[in-house]
Amino acid sequence: MAGDPYSVLGLVQGASDEEVRSAFRRLAKSCHPDLHPGDKAAADRFKSVSAAYDIVGDPERRRQYDAGLIDARGEAVRRPYANAADAYAGGTFSDVFNDFFSDAAWPGARANGRPGFHVRGQDVRYTLEVGFLEAISGTKKRVTMPEGGVLDLTVPEGVGDGQVLRLKGKGKPGFGGGEPGDALVEIHVKPHPDYQRVGDDIHMSLPISLDEAVLGGKIEVATPSGRLQLMLPKGTSSGRVFRLKGKGIGSGATGKHGALLITVRIVMPEEIDEGLAYFMSEWKKKHPYSPRGA
Repeated sequence: MAGDPYSVLGLVQGASDEEVRSAFRRLAKSCHPDLHPGDKAAADRFKSVSAAYDIVGDPERRRQYDAGLIDARGEAVRRPYANAADAYAGGTFSDVFNDFFSDAAWPGARANGRPGFHVRGQDVRYTLEVGFLEAISGTKKRVTMPEGGVLDLTVPEGVGDGQVLRLKGKGKPGFGGGEPGDALVEIHVKPHPDYQRVGDDIHMSLPISLDEAVLGGKIEVATPSGRLQLMLPKGTSSGRVFRLKGKGIGSGATGKHGALLITVRIVMPEEIDEGLAYFMSEWKKKHPYSPRGA
């Protein structure tokens, strides 16, 4: 069962909205799957924190939870009628029925005491797998529901693995005129063979030839945002990192982008011919040095 959302976020009931947001940001950062790849415990913790924030981070759902109208999973809570037996003994079945559906018994009842049984529909949960590049740039997807219906979903730019998207009103229908629940779609981002996400930054490895490392110059690089020119200085060593600001993962909400970090690795030719070997041996005699020190 889902735990109390306040406890999950390390808060108490009555915490301010800013305290709720601050706690969520702090906890989400500490256990985000992108920052802890392969850590199932961190992924589970992130899901728990996100689910808690879905409740107390939404003013209306928080009000309903505080009033006992929904549980920690966002589902409607049925209030049992404690004195049903006494009411039945002292009156008619009709009296019991009317009392049971009065404003004291059910959320959403009418203020005048007449039956007004309104219950919000249940939320439904789905998972959606998207490609790494789709997650970076954003995309549109269609989710097929178990009952055969479909949901057209806009995946926002920069969506992260494990992030939950809420589609308001796309869940189960309400009862007695109650509003429908929401559809909660958890995003799973497939890993990419060439790129790795760390926060809002993208890391990649770039193989270069020996002559490119020695002579430097412009080389063309395939990046998630397209092909670009990278200027290599003369004598570029393997392992050097080039940081390109604004070429990382962006947010459609803020417009800000992370960086692209390119780590260079020198790849030697498969065969060392006699000319190269002779040149290096002669060069070594005149320019002795050791990258490992003396």
